[in-house]
Amino acid sequence: MINWNDVIKFANKGNLLPDRRVEKTEKEWKVILSPEQFRITRLKGTERAGSGALCHAHDAGKYSCICCDTLLFDSSIKFESGTGWPSFTQPIKENAIKYKNDASFGRVRIEVMCNTCDGHLGHVFPDGPEPSGLRYCINSEAIQLIKSEKAE
Repeated sequence: MINWNDVIKFANKGNLLPDRRVEKTEKEWKVILSPEQFRITRLKGTERAGSGALCHAHDAGKYSCICCDTLLFDSSIKFESGTGWPSFTQPIKENAIKYKNDASFGRVRIEVMCNTCDGHLGHVFPDGPEPSGLRYCINSEAIQLIKSEKAE
């Protein structure tokens, strides 16, 4: 189980290697992503709080990267954080997520990205529920839900 110390270590000293890599040009990403998905995942944007389609989704399944289909989170560790974005306590695998220090907008945060394609997902914070204490705050536009009957 990843904890806040692991997140800091990955952000400062390097991330685990992904199982595979997906790299595309900006033009190729624009062909497969909607304008909003492109803005969020490739340009490090964010959606307005509470506006995402997956904020209140409670279906069983797995969440994958909208860009490259890499599995990122399981619905069993999704929780209502009250922040207006889908929130998770752990990635599906330790090497599914890439961590990067983010000092944009005058705040110090840890950005989370898909480790396979470098798509921006959101940020992680140390104020989540036990046992990890983590809150992965993820843009709905950056992920897709694969319901259980298709996820297995």
